[in-house]
Amino acid sequence: MQNRQRIGSARNAALIAALAATAVSAPLQAEPSGADVTVSVTNLRNSDGVLRACMTRDEDRFPRCQNSEQGYRVVVPAGEGAVLRFRNVTPGTYAIALLHDENDNGRADRALGMMPTEGFGFSRDARVRMGPPDFDDAAVTIGENATRLTIRMRYML
Repeated sequence: MQNRQRIGSARNAALIAALAATAVSAPLQAEPSGADVTVSVTNLRNSDGVLRACMTRDEDRFPRCQNSEQGYRVVVPAGEGAVLRFRNVTPGTYAIALLHDENDNGRADRALGMMPTEGFGFSRDARVRMGPPDFDDAAVTIGENATRLTIRMRYML
């Protein structure tokens, strides 16, 4: 069992490395073609860890995007995270969430179980009030043409 976990962990590490090397997103489910979405990230406080980005049409899965069949993900080293690209995005309404995972542990760390200790950001600079914003507050429409957005990172601690 431990050997399978090691193999799984090695595969996950290889996948993250491949994504980081290309800095290009892949759809969570294959899509034929679409527009490219370029996200400029501002206010990144350091180059530690990775920058995780997800873009989803699934309101129920935002902002985590876990198991979203209607989304895209990008993971890049934080030092290279000033610009993110989602490729071949199917037109529709999406919300984007960013996490500056400074210790690269795959999750958003919190102090006292509530206060984020790592940076975060949302499309449309959606406000955070006692939790992440609603999908509608971060929603952006992606058409058939290339789209450029800017997302500002925020840090609570």
